Amino acid sequence: MKIDLTDTTASKINKGLVQARRAIGTPAVGMVLTLVIVTDEENAYDALKAANDASRAHPSRTLVVVKRVSRSPRDRTKSRLDAEVRVGADAGTGETVVLRLYGEVANHAQSVVLPLLLPDAPVVVWWSVDAPRDPASDPLGALGQRRVTDSYAAEKPVDELRARAESYEPGDTDLAWARITPWRSMLAAALDQINCEVISAEVAGEEFNPSVELLAMWLADRLHVHVRRVISAGPGLTQVRMETTGGPITLHRSDGTMATLALPGQPDRAVALKRRETSGLLAEELRRLDPDDTYASALRFGVDRLGGTHSASRRSEAPAQATTPLPVRPVQESAEPSRTAASAPAPASPAGDSEVGRPSPAQMPRSRRQTRSEYSPTGRASRQGADGAGRRGPADHEDRGRAGLPRLRLGRAHGRPQRQRPAGRAGRRARPGRHRLGPARPVVGRRAVPARGRPGTQ
Repeated sequence: MKIDLTDTTASKINKGLVQARRAIGTPAVGMVLTLVIVTDEENAYDALKAANDASRAHPSRTLVVVKRVSRSPRDRTKSRLDAEVRVGADAGTGETVVLRLYGEVANHAQSVVLPLLLPDAPVVVWWSVDAPRDPASDPLGALGQRRVTDSYAAEKPVDELRARAESYEPGDTDLAWARITPWRSMLAAALDQINCEVISAEVAGEEFNPSVELLAMWLADRLHVHVRRVISAGPGLTQVRMETTGGPITLHRSDGTMATLALPGQPDRAVALKRRETSGLLAEELRRLDPDDTYASALRFGVDRLGGTHSASRRSEAPAQATTPLPVRPVQESAEPSRTAASAPAPASPAGDSEVGRPSPAQMPRSRRQTRSEYSPTGRASRQGADGAGRRGPADHEDRGRAGLPRLRLGRAHGRPQRQRPAGRAGRRARPGRHRLGPARPVVGRRAVPARGRPGTQ
């Protein structure tokens, strides 16, 4: 159902929406968000078709803002608002309102859109063409929690990425980033299948394709390796090659439909990697309304660090970064080496934590635990022959006094040393059984009543 409104207002548009819903028998509102599309008259049809297809997964109220350019100075002074209300089969699964702004009202589009937003629902703003340099500071962009742009539709896509990196705010996203989602998923799955370390990478694609630049920046930001940008005939992304310690990993797509994944030590396999339509890209961006931290990190990595056509040729001449080989620890063949090997000097250890040159448990001498009687504060033992082992004499008693340690009192039996206890009540040892354990028996009158719960009282 369609309702055309000429020279109207926001309140009349709301009444037209209610009237259209009642006419088709669906007075209730079952939409989850408001999608604001900012476009021109030339691209309005394609943008509206993509929004209707995306509304099958996300029922929404779509507000298409078309700013008409006045031809004469007299027309610029005249402000007018025309609207077209679509409900039912003509609007997909939601509602669609096409707003055409003339004159001065075109400079205040936010005042027209604000009364038409769904209450208590998130707002997504999408610029299909001619996106502002700073979407977050735009009057329409300030209304949305999510701001979607398309760098591929810009006249200079690479310069557009630089502008997005300078003015990025949480909630900004790009359809060029959504185009490489299958590539990122495939490459991540390929690295999970083999145990290796990535040394360098190479991304090939069209010259003026921002998706190729974003994929290269994502690899460089996540893997912390050198990524080289190569220009190919297309269409779109054509190949990603990663040099690893186990061999090269290649994902090649020549026709834009099917790709070939080559892993070291495994046969080549064909994977579906079709170029998606704008409706699928928009539906993916509408699934999540929170800030995309991965996109922000890849975007802020910088296009200039990858370079363009000339810098790519210079990078191809530069050698790849050399990796330092990890130290290898030799394995000992036998636990008991020969006498010749034991007498030879041990080689110097290449690293501080290496086990090379350390004696094995069989080579280490047996250690005997030092008893208390063998301890001497002056560093000499008081043992005198086999009969006097473990005994102390008067010399040790004097040595402990000079060293500042408590003196030992020699016992009468076998010269056994005894430690002097301080005089007083605190130094006495408590006799066993002196204190009663457990609660005392309660006494009632003159007869003692046994306490409950104690053994032998039941």
